[in-house]
Amino acid sequence: MSKSKKSPAFQSPKGMHDVLPQNQLWWDKVRKETKDTAESYNFLRIDTPIVESAALFQRSIGEATDVVEKQMFVFDTKGGDKLTLRPEGTAAIVRAYIQHGLSHLGQPLKLYYDGPMFRYEQPQAGRFRQFNQVGFEIIGGEDDPIYDVQVILPLFRLLESLKIKKLTLHLNTIGCKVCRPNYRKKLQNYYKSKQKEICKDCQKRFAINPLRLLDCTNPICVEIKKGAPGILDDLCSYCQRHFKNFLEYIEELALPYELDPHLVRGLDYYSRTVFEIFTEADSLADPVSDKKQENNKDNRAFNFALASGGRYDYLFEMMGGRVTPAVGGALGVERVIEVMKGLKVNLLPRAKAKVFLINIGDLAKKKSLLLLEEFLKAGIRVTESLGKNSLSAQLRAADKEGVLLALILGQKEAFKESIIVRDMKSGAQEIVPLKKVVAEIKKRI
Repeated sequence: MSKSKKSPAFQSPKGMHDVLPQNQLWWDKVRKETKDTAESYNFLRIDTPIVESAALFQRSIGEATDVVEKQMFVFDTKGGDKLTLRPEGTAAIVRAYIQHGLSHLGQPLKLYYDGPMFRYEQPQAGRFRQFNQVGFEIIGGEDDPIYDVQVILPLFRLLESLKIKKLTLHLNTIGCKVCRPNYRKKLQNYYKSKQKEICKDCQKRFAINPLRLLDCTNPICVEIKKGAPGILDDLCSYCQRHFKNFLEYIEELALPYELDPHLVRGLDYYSRTVFEIFTEADSLADPVSDKKQENNKDNRAFNFALASGGRYDYLFEMMGGRVTPAVGGALGVERVIEVMKGLKVNLLPRAKAKVFLINIGDLAKKKSLLLLEEFLKAGIRVTESLGKNSLSAQLRAADKEGVLLALILGQKEAFKESIIVRDMKSGAQEIVPLKKVVAEIKKRI
């Protein structure tokens, strides 16, 4: 009778996952393409702490949002400060911009970031309690819609560089302080007779922030939303012109897009342009386990949101700063990797070491450390198993690594300042002076 496998005493917290060595290739690819894309479009990197004041997000995101009401990890410090693990990147970057007086730098300031965010929500495919985002922000200058496009473009091109196809922009405007109040009233009039049908969260949103009624994913609310009025007919002349010019830039770039009159963002600080980037995917894989998800049970393609963002011209003022036009967007790394795996994107494996260093005896082991450093300085990757003492065990390890050459440094060779170079394919061996071995290996590989 077989014993059932005992669970480990400690496991990663629910909704937080380890990125194991076999998955690092995907993460390395995303990080590399992010850096290359950011530099190509002249974005400077910024890093903010993963812990911020809870009040920062309560004020900027909005106390009636799901993020603040339900999803923030809030805790008190020993000194009595109320802090939170950051749930998103934009507010923290605005805080850093104001705190460090970054307005003295050339404007607009183009910044990018990548790192972990934290939201307490039910884990599901591509969504975790600790998740990673890549974001691009353009701060300062004018509220010219060309900057909106210059945020969308690196996100779009980054996704393309990761071999994700069938990308489509979903675009809308949510107006400004001038025209949005009329639209809010229209929404409330539409939903007034439907208050008993919508979910409890939406019943609260009805009075506090009716725009967020359009952001609900409850199936009943989604169906009701289909008849809701759009904002385009209620835009002021400035917002009409802003959105028209924005769309002209998008069309000039020939980026595929759809107008979505019900697209809003779940955070209070957005104004005017809002966007999401979707991909049409046929299959998806879990970013942790590589298992195929059941999102596509009838084997049809479906839309999957990978990136989103918009303009936030009022956020600086909300946080005690000067009025500063700004626009930004971010993508979820786990979701992107999920789609890459589902699409079977081919990644080039890391270059393997071609040389294996074998040591036998204490003196050889000491000399091996310095020898490995010399190879490193020469730009030659050498793998080893210095903790093993057996020649046969180390040869087996070298064979398993699939190296071309094995360097054998025994006690005798260590005393004579020489080393054996063994061709792993033919088995041929020759003795080379220790001081010439780096140059010799350079010739052979």
